[in-house]
Amino acid sequence: MKVIGIETSCDETGVAVYDSDKGLVADLLFSQIKLHQRYGGVVPEIASRDHIRKTLPMIDEALNEANCTGKDIDGIAYTAGPGLIGALLVGASLAKSLALAWGVPALGIHHMEGHLLAANMANDPPSYPFVALLVSGGHTQLMECQRQGDYQLLGESVDDAAGEAFDKVAKMLGLGYPGGPEIAKAARDGDHNRFTFPRPMTNKPGLNFSFSGLKTFVLNTVYDLDNLGKQDVADISCAFEDAVVDTISIKCQRALEYSGLDSLVIAGGVSANLNLRNVLEQMTKEHGYQLFYPEAKLCTDNGAMIAYAGWQRLVRGQSESLEIQVRPRWPMEELVSA
Repeated sequence: MKVIGIETSCDETGVAVYDSDKGLVADLLFSQIKLHQRYGGVVPEIASRDHIRKTLPMIDEALNEANCTGKDIDGIAYTAGPGLIGALLVGASLAKSLALAWGVPALGIHHMEGHLLAANMANDPPSYPFVALLVSGGHTQLMECQRQGDYQLLGESVDDAAGEAFDKVAKMLGLGYPGGPEIAKAARDGDHNRFTFPRPMTNKPGLNFSFSGLKTFVLNTVYDLDNLGKQDVADISCAFEDAVVDTISIKCQRALEYSGLDSLVIAGGVSANLNLRNVLEQMTKEHGYQLFYPEAKLCTDNGAMIAYAGWQRLVRGQSESLEIQVRPRWPMEELVSA
């Protein structure tokens, strides 16, 4: 079974072809980072327009790379949410149009389930049940996963997502967009002992996150220093990254203890952070847990995860009408089992 995946939820256009016999046979990605850098964040209208410009040519290129045509495709998977509504509508409209033309089913995929299932494409995939940490620019969630589509929310951020906090702190420090890689790069030269930032909501029970107060702490530190030098930026980046990573690690350990499960899957753009991976590797090793995560290239938004998630559901007979529907807000708990 060959499934083409289309990802247009935010600022990256991803198209991929997944073959159930051969695995991933085409995987294309176009990032809009340069278009949005001057604004310090994603501009929804610009994102939608660029998806319109890029997606169809990328579908043609992906089919060529996979050495197939539309007649060889058995199904189309597209990101139906959550995300920017205009960007989602571009992918959904193309998917449903191609489905009608090719006479194949098109299925809307939950963006975060795509991230979650990307870990299954690794050489050593996890087995259900497990705890999942979904951490990205728009989400910071802990989920208990019994099987595909059977998810229970354990905790989430009550304000900013971790990736969003990275972006905003990077802007405070005069660094570029996206903030995660910029802060990680600056933190390499930082002094871990100069600043100690709070680990939000770790001194009280529960599995929710909060990063807005940590941002305020960073902002006050910046004001206190008045004129930031290069070393100041490095030291603050280091302290901020350490605070976020420690907070996430503490919450993940609590979630594993609460659920009684022994496997942790991390997914989403922030899961590519090497400091986060190292700290979670150490935590899981010390407590006898297992840690799983996707390849680095599959951590950020991509079409491969959507194609794979679509195959998982289409092969089990899941389908939907050709009506174009997207969900900018879509709780994972509302998904049905594949």
